[in-house]
Amino acid sequence: MATYVTLLNWTDQGVRNYKDTAKRAEAFAAAAQKLGAKLLSIYWTVGPYDLVAVVEAPDDETATATLLQLGGVGNVRTTTLRAFGQEEMDHIIAKAG
Repeated sequence: MATYVTLLNWTDQGVRNYKDTAKRAEAFAAAAQKLGAKLLSIYWTVGPYDLVAVVEAPDDETATATLLQLGGVGNVRTTTLRAFGQEEMDHIIAKAG
């Protein structure tokens, strides 16, 4: 499974409903699972981003569908980074020569 780090910012709607944020995170985890992805962890942060989520998905298409569905609810905007673990990076380095 590929790993994705997603940086999230609340929209105006999302921050107005901040009291529901933990429930929304649970709903996102359930929705991700239905699409074949998995929410590994989520953190509420201080700084330029309001939340950081780590998601696993079998491919970019599944990850994109999961995060489009999340964004479509209207509470957050996402910036997603494909992340590589050490084993994956070892394979990338070996391939690069």
